[in-house]
Amino acid sequence: MFDGFTADPTTLLLGAATGLAFGFLLQRGGVTRFRVILGQFLLRDFTVAKVMLTAIVVGAIGIYGMRAAGMDVTMHVKSAALLTNAVGGLIFGVGMAILGYCPGTGVAAIGDGSRHAIAGVLGMLCGAALYAEVHPWLQQRLAGTASYGKATLASTTGLSPWWFIAGLGVAAVIGMMALERYERARRA
Repeated sequence: MFDGFTADPTTLLLGAATGLAFGFLLQRGGVTRFRVILGQFLLRDFTVAKVMLTAIVVGAIGIYGMRAAGMDVTMHVKSAALLTNAVGGLIFGVGMAILGYCPGTGVAAIGDGSRHAIAGVLGMLCGAALYAEVHPWLQQRLAGTASYGKATLASTTGLSPWWFIAGLGVAAVIGMMALERYERARRA
């Protein structure tokens, strides 16, 4: 059951360093605070959206940049199963709205000193265990509905992924500028 569960010390050290850096950046970005995440759901504070957009654009540039440089970076593309993705997204969103944290920000909030996030992270772990138990049943009944396999925008259109990354980057800059303008107008 636990074959391949542990990795070599270098991989573990790199994973720990990456996790610490990620947690630090979440904390510095302000998304470890309940009020910031609640503000996102109430459309009053768009810090979470700005952090997510930045992470997506930087991550895409990093992954495809490493691949373009010849590095062997394996991408684990998940199936574009629209119904199961929508159901999962709904469950995730409701849980995040109730708790005020997603898994990453919940753990980072604990590191930031938030005691109430401990119960939330324990709840997430219980939810993950419950999901693991019902997954076979869900897989049988929902997985084939509106499923398009391991599709990406680049593989579906035949265009270079860099076109989508550039478009996303432009949309992110325009979107962030619009959000900043909207937030300034709300404060005034």
